[in-house]
Amino acid sequence: MNFLTLENVSKSYGEKLLFQNISLHLDKGQKIGLIAKNGTGKSTLMRVIAGKEGSEGEGSKITIRKGIRIGWLDQEPNFPPGMDVLGAVLDPTNPLVRVVQRYEKALLHHENPDELTEAISEMDQQNAWTFEAKVKETLSRFRMNDYEQKVSTLSGGQQKRLALVKILLEEPDFLILDEPTNHLDIEMIEWLEEYLQQPGITLFMVTHDRYFLENVCDSIIELEGGQLRRYSGSYSDYLEKKALREENEATTYERQNKLLKNELDWVRKSPQARTTKAKARVDAYFNRREVNDSLKKTKDEMSLSIKETWLGGKIVELHNISKSFGDKKLIEHFSYKFKRRERVGIVGQNGSGKSTFLQIITQVLPPDTGKVVVGDTVTFGHYRQEGLQLKEDRRVIDAVRDIADYIPLDKGKELSAAQLLERFLFSRPQQQVYVSQLSGGEKRRLYLLTVLMKNPNFLILDEPTNDLDVLTLQVLEDFLEDYPGCLVVVTHDRYFMDRLVDHLFVFDGDGKIKDFNGTYAEYRAMKRSEAGAVGSSTRRSLDEGGGSGQVAGAVPSTPSAQVSPLSSTERNEMKKLDKEVAALESRKKQILERFNALDLGADEAGKLSAELGKLQEDLDGKEMRWLELAERG
Repeated sequence: MNFLTLENVSKSYGEKLLFQNISLHLDKGQKIGLIAKNGTGKSTLMRVIAGKEGSEGEGSKITIRKGIRIGWLDQEPNFPPGMDVLGAVLDPTNPLVRVVQRYEKALLHHENPDELTEAISEMDQQNAWTFEAKVKETLSRFRMNDYEQKVSTLSGGQQKRLALVKILLEEPDFLILDEPTNHLDIEMIEWLEEYLQQPGITLFMVTHDRYFLENVCDSIIELEGGQLRRYSGSYSDYLEKKALREENEATTYERQNKLLKNELDWVRKSPQARTTKAKARVDAYFNRREVNDSLKKTKDEMSLSIKETWLGGKIVELHNISKSFGDKKLIEHFSYKFKRRERVGIVGQNGSGKSTFLQIITQVLPPDTGKVVVGDTVTFGHYRQEGLQLKEDRRVIDAVRDIADYIPLDKGKELSAAQLLERFLFSRPQQQVYVSQLSGGEKRRLYLLTVLMKNPNFLILDEPTNDLDVLTLQVLEDFLEDYPGCLVVVTHDRYFMDRLVDHLFVFDGDGKIKDFNGTYAEYRAMKRSEAGAVGSSTRRSLDEGGGSGQVAGAVPSTPSAQVSPLSSTERNEMKKLDKEVAALESRKKQILERFNALDLGADEAGKLSAELGKLQEDLDGKEMRWLELAERG
């Protein structure tokens, strides 16, 4: 069942063309992730799809299936003035809403027991308990527990979480989510990820969280150069298919260059007085040259090799520090000495003290007790969650030159401010744009550059991934993998953390901080293992206690199923799978080799790419089945 169709949709702002004549189809149950650079029209396309903005262009058409309900999560949601938390998330058209609101208010105000009695009676009559439990659970998941708090007193991040709760409670047919993981801690993200994986949910979203894309989406769409490219499969499938496409384009580029060189020789030798036929050939040459150059993508444009700034033996030392705000303990008796090239990730729930810890390290905030010692050679670079107020009337290039004109590289080389901007995806024309004209994500990217231009040797990144696009994150990660200084990262982006850090400071609450030696993925695996062990222990104690009593809501324990040995039919199946997997691997190798051939045409490349996608799906399925059988054999 088709939910959404775009045909020949275009959009521009002034002279800036965002996208032109794009088309898109989305069916019920599909989950699509959109990837693009900041400032190229991601959020605009989302607003067009959600009906918040119109489209342009002749023959433009947007069709949304009649009768479906759309849930739209904007980057900056708005709520009516004077609204409280509970009122903000409840749909007034739902007949159960008034009943639940009355009951919740009666619970909060014990001075009127008769009102509570009547409210409970009405809840019974309307059978509203299930809905009320769902409202409470969802609000609790996103830590919005003060139902009477005015929305106007919430931070921007809290309002974004509240808007997400509202959409989830309304259960729309079609979800359009713009950066849904922003301002969520990792536990919230993992819960939302599991929720969106449900097969009945139809989804179109923008997110920079690559694990989220990998685990939720069945298609990735890339907006590049004003056009859409669609890749079926998960984020990892997208990476593989994009790499193949770019490899093919690079081969095409080299092949076309040989032809164009011959053409160029002819153009240079042609006499001035040739006919209009010759002029047409010259124009055609330069047009093809422009298109051909657009295919070229070089790795050195996306890489940085910053000169290491000397760090002495003493870097940053924390001696028995503690910090509280009122009765809330954030840090209690914590000591640590940072070492050269150390890479630490910081995890914990929102409000557990992560940002406070960073302010203590940089001596912006003093500890209540204990001492912080910073070495003389340390130069901090602190990317703050709240960002930096850049001067809106400055051009992009000038905002960076205000920090430095050059940044030193290895082997005595230098990188100019303009070159660094190019490496972080600001083209030369875009460098002349005023800061006020940048998108929110582009401003965050520019702020990041101003931090890096100071060439720090102790880099602190507090939620650096918020509002940055996937392509910028790839550039940043490539830079940080080779970064020679100390690195401390606070982020809800699990992919970013797993790729960059060696160990974690885990903020467990009540001032307790643990040092976990491993990645975030390893930490979560350990936590799940511990939770499983606790569950098993609880079930054993219930079984040993005898009787039929059970914990309310618990699933009755059952003996572990005995794994049966392989039958002769299944052993034969394994042998057959061995041969089939080998054949598929051989064909896959042939296709990859064919992509390197100079005589490969565009039509053949498209067919091979489609065959490779289908082949990989078959290969994954057969390998999974083989592993299932092997575990029993």
